[in-house]
Amino acid sequence: MFRRRVELHPLQKLREALWPRIGWKRATQYVWRRVWRLSGTPHTIAVGVAAGAFISFTPFLGFHIVFAIVIAWVLRGNLLAAAFGTLVGNPLSYPPIWFATYDLGSRLLGMSGRHHVNLSEVLMSHKAFDMVLPVLVPMALGSIPLGLAAALVTYFIVKTGVAAYQLRRREQLEARILARQAELDAGIDDDEQE
Repeated sequence: MFRRRVELHPLQKLREALWPRIGWKRATQYVWRRVWRLSGTPHTIAVGVAAGAFISFTPFLGFHIVFAIVIAWVLRGNLLAAAFGTLVGNPLSYPPIWFATYDLGSRLLGMSGRHHVNLSEVLMSHKAFDMVLPVLVPMALGSIPLGLAAALVTYFIVKTGVAAYQLRRREQLEARILARQAELDAGIDDDEQE
């Protein structure tokens, strides 16, 4: 039902993932509208999105959605909202996130002065696998406080937005019901007068 009629070529899919055809602003608006329309309480939806935002700060690419769903399930949040929350991490936000988590993690480990690793050199090196652990540990440690901060901010923003959307939607539905009821009552009164 929601599939494309003509399947995209893998290079076109990659392009869409890195730079959406509709633009980042519309893509972001689409995702947030989908989050607001999810069924559930504002709290459960916000917990799910916050779990996804937290996991986006971890260096475990490829497992973000799985970990976010597990965390949301444990915290009784919305699982689909957790998957949406992982979109906090995207090709534009990952570089600053990675550098911030590595810097904070190396400071927490006390490595900032005597052991500095150039992250771009490590990832481009032919011995990258051997050099990943000294980078992964500080990034994983630094992702915890930064991810928690992002999750708290995301929780309150999403909870407020979803509550406002659901309240406005409920008021619109009530207004439609009252208008329809008034139409029906007016129709019955006309029939009685004849």
